[in-house]
Amino acid sequence: MTKTESKTASAAVKDILLSNPDGLHEVIRAVMQEVLEAEMDEALGASKSERTPERLGYRSGYYGRTLVTRVGKLELRVPQDRAGRFSTELFERYQRSERALVATLAEMYVQGVSTRKVKAITEELCGHAFSASSISAINKRLDESLKAFAERPLQEPFPYLILDARYEKVRQAGIVMSQAVLIAVGIDWDGRRQILAVEMANRESRSAWKDFLVALKARGLKGVELVVSDDHAGLVAAIGEVIPEAAWQRCYVHFLRNALDHLPRKHADDCLQELRWLYDRRDLAEAKADLAAWLSKWSGRYPRLTTWVEETIERTLTFFCLPRQHHKHLKSTNMLERLNEEIRRRTYVVRIFPNAESCLRLVRALAVETNENWMEANRYINMDDLREHKKLTLRQAA
Repeated sequence: MTKTESKTASAAVKDILLSNPDGLHEVIRAVMQEVLEAEMDEALGASKSERTPERLGYRSGYYGRTLVTRVGKLELRVPQDRAGRFSTELFERYQRSERALVATLAEMYVQGVSTRKVKAITEELCGHAFSASSISAINKRLDESLKAFAERPLQEPFPYLILDARYEKVRQAGIVMSQAVLIAVGIDWDGRRQILAVEMANRESRSAWKDFLVALKARGLKGVELVVSDDHAGLVAAIGEVIPEAAWQRCYVHFLRNALDHLPRKHADDCLQELRWLYDRRDLAEAKADLAAWLSKWSGRYPRLTTWVEETIERTLTFFCLPRQHHKHLKSTNMLERLNEEIRRRTYVVRIFPNAESCLRLVRALAVETNENWMEANRYINMDDLREHKKLTLRQAA
């Protein structure tokens, strides 16, 4: 797109937003329509009225299609070709998590745990009220595709494994309880992230995490060299039991948060900031030298903190055994933060899930959507750095 075209498009978007109260709705509709047109151009090898020897077919009008979104229903015109071969994945990919969200709201409505607002949302998005049978049909279609994702074989090795959990409120037998959503992300030897598993558990116990990891290994998880997680006792025990061959990196962000428990309410801000700087050092030797200086500086003022740090910091420094280019990605579980933010944004609409199944359905739908985006994006890290690092380590050992 040229600069002139870009300015024209930006001006058009600005005009829509300023002149139309439903501007955002119209902008999203316009973008979706452009995506459909671009997909057809690519499929035919030519744009409208373009004469080219590479053309593979001709357009043949449009048919209407409604896309349900959180900004309302978008009425789109889907292009057709004469041979009837053109198809788009836009609707399936965009609406998977939308359907899961709407189905959850509708399920709340039918089960009598909703509010008038929930009823209004579901009827506005879909244009009608819901019966138990219609929700069952929606969920059946969703569950089939989500089950395939959750049970897919893991054929390639994943040298890096990141584990985390978040909690959602779920109604069980009329009582609202917090349930854990366990999530595993792997990085393969192509340097791409994949969401390997999303499961529900009553809590983060050793047995729950063990079952989670055993199921991953049953699906083919192998080649794990480093696991990154917080220091939840049940999780750490399960990692040691199921993946004993892997090194463990305790998330340094969680570690620094835990450090606050060992400080008085009024403390010097420089204390934790200087501890944080250790994790930006080039190698383990530099980090340990800075740690010794930090302990010497603050032990007189905060003995409880410095004693705790000296006893527990070692497992947060495991990432120094990796190539330096990988440090920022593997010293914490932060790579999962954006996924957790998106989950939080969607589940906030629901607040309290009518059952565990509806919660798992929505989170898995988001996981599928995110996983597809990750697989299409550029690689997350360059795994050639790890290959070279391992060769260098072997030469030095010899």
